[in-house]
Amino acid sequence: MDKPLTYSDSGVDIEKANTLVSRIVPIIQQTRRPGVVSEIGGFAGLFSIDHLVSRMKHPVLVSSTDGVGTKLKIAFLMDRHDTIGIDLVAMCVNDILVQGAKPLFMLDYLATGKIDPVRVEAVIRGIAEGCRLARCALIGGETAEMPGMYAPGEYDLAGFVVGIVDNAEIIDGTAIRVGHRLIGIASSGLHSNGYSLVRKICFERLKLSPDAYVAELQTTLGEELLRPTRIYSDTVSALQKDLPLHGLAHITGGGLVDNVVRVVPQSFSVVIRRGSWPVPAVFSFLQQAGQVSEFEMLRTFNNGIGLVAIVPPEAESDTIDRLRAMNEGAWTIGEIVERREGGDRLIWA
Repeated sequence: MDKPLTYSDSGVDIEKANTLVSRIVPIIQQTRRPGVVSEIGGFAGLFSIDHLVSRMKHPVLVSSTDGVGTKLKIAFLMDRHDTIGIDLVAMCVNDILVQGAKPLFMLDYLATGKIDPVRVEAVIRGIAEGCRLARCALIGGETAEMPGMYAPGEYDLAGFVVGIVDNAEIIDGTAIRVGHRLIGIASSGLHSNGYSLVRKICFERLKLSPDAYVAELQTTLGEELLRPTRIYSDTVSALQKDLPLHGLAHITGGGLVDNVVRVVPQSFSVVIRRGSWPVPAVFSFLQQAGQVSEFEMLRTFNNGIGLVAIVPPEAESDTIDRLRAMNEGAWTIGEIVERREGGDRLIWA
């Protein structure tokens, strides 16, 4: 007679999951900030905004959700999982920063076929580090063990963040006018976009391994490809203090081609000047190796610009000075012009 089956026999180990929670609780607690009123392990995360709304006339909650995409494949190849969580936080947080919001808290979701406590703990450490950089709390999440859904050693990763902003301080582009300047703020590299093309170039066309040293990059391919996405919380906060930020664009999927025009009113066109900022070597390497057109590069990758601030011309110099004082790479990369009837929203000069 067949023996009675258990959940563990099907590949789901509840005890291992519970042990994992006890291991990651101290990591998550390091991200606590004022407002957190719950402990890890409950059915939901609780966050009080009383201490924030008393200083705002019309508080608005701002949220965003995202994942890391096929950059995860690089982590799998290298079996290195300690920075991919930073990417997750960055992709969520940067999208609310451009609305003028301050990040409050984040939750993550990790799904895998079989829980590897060491691997999952490394991922959570990265998420916690990202939350520290973003100045938000990690107040919960989910680790799902789903046998048969993922290849051995692989997982998927997603999350969402919630922030807050006073309605009068929302950055929505409505104050943008002709003559406003575009200030490009440096990325740390590829960030977390275009990795399907990156993998096709590097691993299929060039037949490189992640540990191959690439002279043009002055590092191994894997190190370059796993370089974490920048989190711009402190950068935006410093600019918000006393500089007029009339528009902010996170240069993510769609590159400079799609993302800047998203924050500019329809009656204007955006002029971006080629050669007005230094393009990091990784982009030149990929373009040459993949014979990728310039337009395809600009539509797929950030090309060295992770964030664009749109400011009045009288604030151009002060904005760049402030950014460079924070050791940020910053350049004037274009301006806003009147849009001709039927004219393009984006003009390359």
